[in-house]
This record gives sequence, C-alpha cells and structure tokens, in this order.
Amino acid sequence: MQAVVCHGPQDYRLEEVPVPAPPPGGALVRVEAVGICASDLKCYHGAAKFWGDDSRAAYTESPVIPGHEFAGRIIALDDAARERWGVDTGDRVVSEQIVPCWQCRYCARGQYWMCAPHELYGFKRRTPGAMASYMVFPPEALVHRVSDTLPPAHAAFVEPLSCALHAVERANIRFDDVVVVAGCGPIGLGMVAGAAAKFPAHVIALDVSDRKLELAAKCGADITLNISRDDPQHVVGQLTDGYGADVYLEGTGHPSAVPQGLNLLRKLGTFVEYSVFKEDVTVDWSIISDDKELDVLGAHLGPHCWPAAIRMVESGRLPMDEICTHQLPLADFQAGLDLVADGTESIKVSLIPE
Repeated sequence: MQAVVCHGPQDYRLEEVPVPAPPPGGALVRVEAVGICASDLKCYHGAAKFWGDDSRAAYTESPVIPGHEFAGRIIALDDAARERWGVDTGDRVVSEQIVPCWQCRYCARGQYWMCAPHELYGFKRRTPGAMASYMVFPPEALVHRVSDTLPPAHAAFVEPLSCALHAVERANIRFDDVVVVAGCGPIGLGMVAGAAAKFPAHVIALDVSDRKLELAAKCGADITLNISRDDPQHVVGQLTDGYGADVYLEGTGHPSAVPQGLNLLRKLGTFVEYSVFKEDVTVDWSIISDDKELDVLGAHLGPHCWPAAIRMVESGRLPMDEICTHQLPLADFQAGLDLVADGTESIKVSLIPE
C-alpha cells in the first residue's frame, strides 16, 4: 500500500509498504480521510516537543506513518474486537487519537487521555497513523461508529472537534459568562461551537482573517473581532463594565495570544490553554497570581467528548463544507503540509488515500 513515512524533521516520503495485519482483538481499517493537524506541521518542522532538545526527550519515533485524525471503514476484525467495540466489517469508524495502555496510574484512575506511555497514532512505531491506505486499530484502542452519510473529510473532523469540546468542558462556562476564543482555525472554530452550545452571554471570536471570522459567526460567535483592526480590550471592557472576560480559550498556538488572554480576563477568570507551541512562551506570572488570581487550565486531547463531537458533526449545524476546505490525494501530502503552513487559503486540509 501507499503510505507517507516520517523519517525525521522535513524528511517525509511517499513509500510502498506492506498492508499491516491486525493483532488479535484489533481491526484492519481502510482509511477514507486523514486530516493534517497543526501538531503534524510542527512535528514536520522539527519542534522540540516532538524531537527533543536539552530539556526534554524526543516524543516522535521514526520511521513512522503520521496521521492521528481520521475516519475509515473496518475491513477485518475478530469476535473479541466486534464485541468490545460494537462494530462490524463495513462500518465507518473513528478511533480516539490515543491508544491507552490501561495499566498505568492514569489509566487505572480513568484518566486514560494522560496515559503514561502516551502512544498516539502517528508518533509511535507501535501505533502507526492514518496517512496510508490502511491502518490497524490495536485492541486497546477506543473506537466509535460514525454515520455513513458524512463525507470522509467531515467524519475525520470529529478528532479536532473533540479536542475543542474538551477545552470548553475544562472552562466550566456559565450562562452569564463572556467567553473569548482566540484563533478561528479548526480547533478555535470547534471551541466557538462548543462554547455557544453552553449558551453564555457572549462568545467573542478573535482572529486576523475576516474569512475565518465569518466562519466563526456561522459556528456560533455573536461578536467577531479582527485584532489587526479591532481592540479586543476595549470591546470586552465595554461589555463587562471594565471587569474583563470570564473565560479565555487559547487556540492559536501563537505566543502573543497568551499575554493577550491574561490581560483580557477579569480577576478570578479562567484561562484554558489548548495549543501546541513551537517555542517557549514567556509571560508575567504575577498577572496570574498577585494581580488577578486566575484559574489557568490545560487541555489535552478530547476525552469523553467524542460522542458529542460525532453528534455535532452529524447534526449539520456546523458549516462543514466551508471548514473542510481542501481534500488532496495522499501523494500530494507535501502540498497539504504547505497549505497548513501558509494558513491563509485553508481551514482544514485532509488527505484522501486511493
């Protein structure tokens, strides 16, 4: 089969590799679509988070097939897998991006998304990803069925949407909150949709692209601000009698969005960080402590949010045709990476294996 194989930073190659064989209790899946995530791009460009530096160990093992947001159809599985997942051959499925060990401290406590071995599809050799014609779901995987009526790229969008919804859950949004979402890429648009579903007083979307802000409005933002022209500090101040926003969700991955959020929040506000940064971010921590006593929360993956994400995509309430802007053949993976890197023409770029 054809597969994109990561051999190291900026060394991704289209190769012919054997079709994998599923282990006992696992499944063989024909990949229908695989999205290119911003973290895929950062891995491609050699970010220390993925390849290590003096302060951290390498996370990515190479060679490995990338791709952790995907949808496909089950080609083969045994009775154990059929009973565990409640699926059968021919079903369209997605699998959560992490394959938990189910043995470590976190898994034992039900916190599987923080599993200590932390084997994500597409980064570890034991769990090759979906930039290929076929992939394997190990028996430890978490698997969900998705509607046959969705276009493949829409079905694959369940993964980033689940991540966005987890960030929204972490924020504990209340009905009278003013919520600010920074960034209107795939994660940010999902945050907007999830926050709007909580029905707060306002959902304010920030970006530098008018096109993305128009999409944010369609996803549920009632106020959109282009920070290259508009002053979010002034607008938020007017809405809140000068107090500041209640919740700030960071989904840009740009270092400047962090101090922006700390300054926009009121005292005792909530900051939720989701992005993966290419480089270290420095802020004045006294804003968090002495000035405002903020709750600063991280969010990772999409635990317990996949069923909701599936329902949201299947409901038709999101402008999925406008979110899933580009579907390219697997052989054009480099063009896909370049589109994501450019960021001006695309929202969600997906690869479609033959």
